Amino acid sequence: MIQETRATLRNARIAPLKLRLVANWLRGMAADRAMALLSFNPRKGAAILYKVLGSAVANAVENDAADVDLLRVTRVTVDAGPTLRRRRIRARGRSDLILKPTSHVTVVVAEAPE
Repeated sequence: MIQETRATLRNARIAPLKLRLVANWLRGMAADRAMALLSFNPRKGAAILYKVLGSAVANAVENDAADVDLLRVTRVTVDAGPTLRRRRIRARGRSDLILKPTSHVTVVVAEAPE
């Protein structure tokens, strides 16, 4: 049985759609290659996923004694978190609603057999 290790980040202040654009690149990729790809990507979501993936790799090494060179990204899920609601004052005493979305990120890594 393959040992899976996960790391999660909750309530990240970025829209799930923007984060999924970066997360779709990582599935099935070797963990070290994914870290290199994320470190050179200018998107905000890449910086967030870099930290979560680094945490998942560290969890695998520390808790499960996994080999860093054999780790692969098996699953990346980005779900919608709670939306922050803010008001903007408009003309004639009215207000508009501003929605600030958040995301929940889960990255799962596992050792791939050679």
